[in-house]
Amino acid sequence: MSPFALALVLAAAICHASWNLIAKRSGGGGNEFVLMSSILVGLVWAPVVAWTGVEGVATWGWLEWTVLAVSAAVHVLYFRCLLHGYSVADLTVVYPLARGSGPLLSSVAAVFVLGESLSWLGAAGALAVVSGVFLIAGGPALLRQLLGRGEAGALSESRAFVRQRLHRGLFWGALTGVFIATYTVIDGYAVKVLLISPILVDYVGNVLRIPVMGPFALRDPARFKAVWRTQWKPALAIAVLGPMSYIMVLYAMQLAPLSHVAPAREVSMLFAALAGGSLLGEGDRGLRLLGAAAIALGVAGLALG
Repeated sequence: MSPFALALVLAAAICHASWNLIAKRSGGGGNEFVLMSSILVGLVWAPVVAWTGVEGVATWGWLEWTVLAVSAAVHVLYFRCLLHGYSVADLTVVYPLARGSGPLLSSVAAVFVLGESLSWLGAAGALAVVSGVFLIAGGPALLRQLLGRGEAGALSESRAFVRQRLHRGLFWGALTGVFIATYTVIDGYAVKVLLISPILVDYVGNVLRIPVMGPFALRDPARFKAVWRTQWKPALAIAVLGPMSYIMVLYAMQLAPLSHVAPAREVSMLFAALAGGSLLGEGDRGLRLLGAAAIALGVAGLALG
């Protein structure tokens, strides 16, 4: 991976961890919030799209539009699952599981679907990323909770609540990871094979999500207005940082193999681990930072491999 591609990935990681923290703290996980974010993306990024030029859109055929439409639908499922996971579980379980499993699946798909290759050093880096995900998600404590072995002095009701919350985080985090892998491969195909501008890939995908989410989010207009009044600020922040992060990743995909870029994105979990432990009070910061360090080493292996 070239230094410039790696720099894009690192900058994207900061933006990505930031908007995920904002999404977690806002508590916005409904259809209304998803629609509102997509509308704001359409408004905020319209000048950028106009400035970079949209003349290429006129040359698109059925394949380009189909790929972007499918990508938009998968992005809706991803965003909806991620926000719902944040509403029912800890960010430091949902986020690392989603961000770790998704790129790992993306790398496998890139090798078998797009014909990319992954060196032994790159494979070792991917394994280090997986190990880091395990540590950030709780490590040994995660296994104890899964087996129902809480602290001896804890009340059974409390243990049951913690275990239920953990199971929810694992489920929604893993499901989000599947959607991440799916849209990563689709969008990688769009920018690497179809040669569509990364800015247009992200923008058109967001605009196409509006009619998809509209019927669900506008069933109760009064509720949508209430959500808009109370959560427009975090939605606006996500509308700025979310596309910024992903556009940089798409440009990195044009410069480096997808099987390297996708796992390298997970350096964002270093920032999320620190934020989730210190700002959200989710605990085990030391163990999760150790996991983040393993991810950073894995990213280095991917960059060199």
